[in-house]
Amino acid sequence: MTTTFALVVPSGIDEVPTGGNVYDRRMRDGLTAAGLDVREISVPGAWPRPVPADRAALARSLDALPDGTPVLLDGLVACGVPEVVVPRASRLRLAILVHMPLADDVGLPRTVATELARRERETLAAVTMVVATSEATARRLREEYGPRAVDVVPPGVDSAPRTTGSDTGARLLCVASVAPVKGQDVLVAALARLAGLTWHCRCAGAVRDPGFADRVRDEIERRGLGNRMELMGARGPEEMAQLYGAADLLVLPSRAESYGMVVAEALARGIPVAASAVGGVREALGDTDLGRPGLLVTPDDAVALADALRMWLTDTALRQRLRAAALRRGETLEPWSVAAGRLAAVLRRLVAAEVTR
Repeated sequence: MTTTFALVVPSGIDEVPTGGNVYDRRMRDGLTAAGLDVREISVPGAWPRPVPADRAALARSLDALPDGTPVLLDGLVACGVPEVVVPRASRLRLAILVHMPLADDVGLPRTVATELARRERETLAAVTMVVATSEATARRLREEYGPRAVDVVPPGVDSAPRTTGSDTGARLLCVASVAPVKGQDVLVAALARLAGLTWHCRCAGAVRDPGFADRVRDEIERRGLGNRMELMGARGPEEMAQLYGAADLLVLPSRAESYGMVVAEALARGIPVAASAVGGVREALGDTDLGRPGLLVTPDDAVALADALRMWLTDTALRQRLRAAALRRGETLEPWSVAAGRLAAVLRRLVAAEVTR
């Protein structure tokens, strides 16, 4: 008899191109390809802080599942609502996929972050299994919420044509949602320090925080960078492939990051990376026998980022070394099919697990 797995995700994973949505979508498709019977339950709401009607809708969806059903819930949906998840943990086999601890979202008021951490702790303590998308996130969960087993299933990556890069290395690309956590304001401040050098920077990503996006645009204009730096908004797969194909360096100035899927996407094309040393970015960047395929800097530090970018733009030998290392690292990245196979193995264990009492 085939076991049906329920996958509970926020609505819009096929439309909104965030890292978490891409992970959920690719895992849904990969699990199906791996032979699992996956039933997607898409739940609308302002997760992780939904209105009562959204919490009630999630509860009804879980209540409709037969006893013992193995359920993988995206942590964005589940971790903030222990009042929904905990009472159902004794009837269903629940696993929670944590992309990033809720309280790590930059810009939250301290009281909100503290309350989200409390709720997440209560929720994770009740479920059968916890899955993280990086070793860094797994460590954070153990440090914050106490020792427990956390399975780690990093994202995969698609194969892609290798880029050759320009002689100058001047074509910079930032791929990230526009929000304080992604640090585009830090990038503007860093590039303003490099006005005397040749470069152009494209920033592709959906606007998650319109007020922050307006402030970044204003700062670009105030610093006289309007002809050299652009916020392009979200782009489809074909346009993203073109942007990567025209890029010399990926820049990721995040203040927090669960893994950094765009780092792997760049490396798959042989594009080096300059990024904040946060979360799982170091894991995504990796290392090779030719050295690290990029430059890591202190987060939220425009001076450090500017120094790294200056080295990249002015040191031909450095660019050649980083490009060679990026090509080497790209050869070692695992495809999404392998990542989905790892998650499938976790979920098969969930079937055999005792439900939480």
